[in-house]
Amino acid sequence: MLNRIIFSLMTLVDKFLSPLIKAAFVLLLFVLSACSPAPQEYLRISGTTMGTTYHINLRAPPGDWDEQSLKSALDKRLDAFNQIASTYIDDSELSLLNNLPAGEWRQLTPMLFDILVQAVEVSWLSNGAFDVTVGPLVDLWGFGPEKHYVKPTDDAVNQALQEVGFDRIELDISENKLKKNAPLRIDLSAIAKGYGVDVVALWLESLGSTDYLVEIGGEMRVAGLSPRGDQWRIGVESPDLAADKTTPILLGKIGVATSGDYRNYFEENGVRYSHTIDPRTGRPITHNLASVTVLDPSSAFADAMATAFSVLGSDKTLALAEQLNIPVYLIEKTENGFTSRYSSAFAPYLEQE
Repeated sequence: MLNRIIFSLMTLVDKFLSPLIKAAFVLLLFVLSACSPAPQEYLRISGTTMGTTYHINLRAPPGDWDEQSLKSALDKRLDAFNQIASTYIDDSELSLLNNLPAGEWRQLTPMLFDILVQAVEVSWLSNGAFDVTVGPLVDLWGFGPEKHYVKPTDDAVNQALQEVGFDRIELDISENKLKKNAPLRIDLSAIAKGYGVDVVALWLESLGSTDYLVEIGGEMRVAGLSPRGDQWRIGVESPDLAADKTTPILLGKIGVATSGDYRNYFEENGVRYSHTIDPRTGRPITHNLASVTVLDPSSAFADAMATAFSVLGSDKTLALAEQLNIPVYLIEKTENGFTSRYSSAFAPYLEQE
């Protein structure tokens, strides 16, 4: 039988902004090998990073690398990445940037600057549906580090909106500098895991690895062949866990990210308030998109776009995906259960049964 390992896309809900990242009950099913254990030349590495877990399956690169030496070297790189992009490390580069007064320029490391450039790009592409400064709104609605489930007043929402706005981040591309034109707080949770996947994948390639699957917190990137000797295969499962329905997808060299909204919410006076906050309105989304899966060579781009699409809703997502030729797979909640749609660019990835 195929050896299947299921990774949940739900990250820790007590992490700031994490509710905006994942569809808590949408799973990606990794079909990793045709038999157990995996072939001798494939290595498996796992661990923790960014408040979640990582899993890597790869053909051993040239040299004397084994699972222990690869994990040790990888963990050092992931620790260095956290020191750049984490909001939970007081002296991380991002934390120091957040403490910088508005109006002052700060020179950034190439990596942090690159993440922010990609984040701002997705913000513009999605007309503000993706915004790394949305934190004050997430906190206000009770989905941040301190949980509370009471609808805020309109005045409170309007006040929080004054502290949000990606368009008030100014980037100097010639010198890798950033200036905040307002007292903004930047959080990269909705792109950092995807970017971390890219960092790991590029490092493995630098070692000479051509066949791998890298996954951090549900975001992933694959290349080459699986241990079976064919394409990597994943399955996108319905949020309805009782349905036992999986859509198989065949992947080449590409990144995958899933985001959505289904069960993380609170109710007040019969009204359900989603954890997914629209940065433009300051209020939770009201559409029926339960999950969106995005494919792109860059896991960081897929990660950020998945979050943006979760805010936009099905129709606007498909329109933008067609315009930008992005492979997107949607699962929508209806009165009769869950249904799915996908962009034309996604069709070639669907496994023909």
